[in-house]
Amino acid sequence: MRLAVRDRRARPLRDLRISVTDRCNFRCGYCMPREAFGADHAFLPRSELLSYEELGRLVRVFADLGVSKIRLTGGEPLLRRDLEVLVSLVASTPGISDVALTTNGSLLAGRAQRLRGAGLRRVAVSLDSLDPTVFAAMGDTRVPLSQVLDGIAAAAEAGLAPVNLNAVLRRGMNEAGLLDLVEFARDGGYVLRFIEYMDVGNTNGWDRSEVVTSAEVLDRVAAVHPVEPLAAGRPGTVAQRWRYLDGRGELGLVSSVSMPFCGTCTRARLTAIGELYTCLFATHGRDLRGLLRGGVDDEALHDAIAAIWRARDDRYSELRGLGTADLPKPEMSYLGG
Repeated sequence: MRLAVRDRRARPLRDLRISVTDRCNFRCGYCMPREAFGADHAFLPRSELLSYEELGRLVRVFADLGVSKIRLTGGEPLLRRDLEVLVSLVASTPGISDVALTTNGSLLAGRAQRLRGAGLRRVAVSLDSLDPTVFAAMGDTRVPLSQVLDGIAAAAEAGLAPVNLNAVLRRGMNEAGLLDLVEFARDGGYVLRFIEYMDVGNTNGWDRSEVVTSAEVLDRVAAVHPVEPLAAGRPGTVAQRWRYLDGRGELGLVSSVSMPFCGTCTRARLTAIGELYTCLFATHGRDLRGLLRGGVDDEALHDAIAAIWRARDDRYSELRGLGTADLPKPEMSYLGG
């Protein structure tokens, strides 16, 4: 493996998030509000999606540039047929040491064992509430909460442990139940991460007043279960980690709004049609599919990706509010959060 390529702020390329589909069976208001993604929404044609073979080739090139961690996202990635095939391709790539999946959990119960067998190491399940009514409202879905909870249990049983639970808090919607999520995670041996509500895309109606900051979450949790800080697990980790003093697990806080971590961001993102984005809030991506299907060799792909990363200067979260509100940004469901 070659040395990791670095951007203009000396940040190495270590992590790649791959969106395998822009489709989802939920309509979470902070990601895919039904008003913008209704029954007549034109999703990406399946013929335009990168094949697993094309994705596997790109992963090999990214690994040669220093990437060691791959996360498969969407949309809802388990809507992509035979995802285990891609997991196996990625997991067997020299240099890739960690293959993870982010999912809403609705299809996980019947797939967890096969995914683990294919080489998946970790899974993160979105879980915004344990109240069935609030859960349905947050996800704007008819999928019952019990189906997601079954998926979480199946993932743990399959050895995808500890299972990460991701909760986005919106003031006035679900923050009242944050301690219920804490107790559920502690009892089940899961790692809970609270994520500040972010202004991803242009359709979610983001309002800073709805952000429940990590500091507020920490105060509420620590008042019930005292915690102490933990060191970051690896360079580029975005969550601040806290350990419960009674030894029953840990808590993560992702503070993109209140405490930006642009300076240590090592992530690139690849859309389902092969556009490379160097920031979750980037205004445009760079086409890699055209290179793939245009017949270039791996060396040319390597050089193109390296050049894109070396030119990277993104730090949106540090600049948030300084003339950024009206910038066109891709939706999270398209880019893969």
